[in-house]
Amino acid sequence: MASDIIAPSRALVPASRIPTPTLLDDTLTAEDVESVIGYARNAKAKNTQLAYASDWRAFCHWIDSRDAEPLPCSPGLLCAYIAHCADRGLRASSISRHVAAIVHHHHAAGYDSPAGKPAVKEVMRGIRHTLGTAPRPKSPLTHDLVARMIAVCSDTKAGGIRDRALIALAFAAALRRSEIVALQVEDLVEVPDGYRLLIRRSKTDQAGEGQEIAIPRGYHLRPVEAVQMWLAHAEISTGYVFRQVNRGGNVSDAPLGDGGYCNVIKKRAAAVGLDPAVLSGHSLRAGFLTSAAEAGADVLKMSEVSRHKSLDVLRRYVRRSNLFKAHAGAGFL
Repeated sequence: MASDIIAPSRALVPASRIPTPTLLDDTLTAEDVESVIGYARNAKAKNTQLAYASDWRAFCHWIDSRDAEPLPCSPGLLCAYIAHCADRGLRASSISRHVAAIVHHHHAAGYDSPAGKPAVKEVMRGIRHTLGTAPRPKSPLTHDLVARMIAVCSDTKAGGIRDRALIALAFAAALRRSEIVALQVEDLVEVPDGYRLLIRRSKTDQAGEGQEIAIPRGYHLRPVEAVQMWLAHAEISTGYVFRQVNRGGNVSDAPLGDGGYCNVIKKRAAAVGLDPAVLSGHSLRAGFLTSAAEAGADVLKMSEVSRHKSLDVLRRYVRRSNLFKAHAGAGFL
């Protein structure tokens, strides 16, 4: 029988990738193993894989300073690393993700996780009580701000035409960053009222069953018109909708990517006097939901666009937009 532990040491668990699962059957051919590993790597979303790989590198770097080995990690050593992360200023949620990455590597290498030990749980509880768990919110880009941003996008240069379409569509569809950069021309089906947009895979649809939403033509931001103008200008008829544009205005075959998307948002926001530091790739999605809540949209209709599985999340947007409406103290404060 082959060894029941794949990657028992750091040398066999490269910090640049997530380790593969335990393989017990020595009758497997090299092709079998490669095929199994290929699918196993896709068990988690790409962004999760990247985050885990980054967290694992940070953990290995810290472990090096202690002249220790990352696998297996003792509960005491993990407690020390958690405290180290907190001292560096990481949020409780970020520390939890670091721990999840370490747990994942232990399980994949055939080791029991140290995170389930009482001491580790106690330290994590202390971290949450000390740092709190409330996220640091980024500002939403509501419809009025989006209108200002697309107004400064050139309607003659490729970069401006692309950015207008990108911002208008990402807002109108309340898309996540990963969804907008992965969008293909084939995912847009034009109908009399606008677009039927197919999202092939998302955070809430890791199995790739697909989710379809409606994009109205609109009277103000006109997202469908903006996308059609971009596709015509760039002569794109298949493949990625949003692509890189160089300084000369030439459109590449390469997708815009996560970083490019965020750069567009921050650049266009700065052009209208907004602070890019308080914005993120989530700002357009949050802005749509905030705008919908302020307009009195029904939570269920909002969920048809955002595809939230928990209506509690959407109710937060509604509550926030209604904080000052019919306030209990409005009559006497």
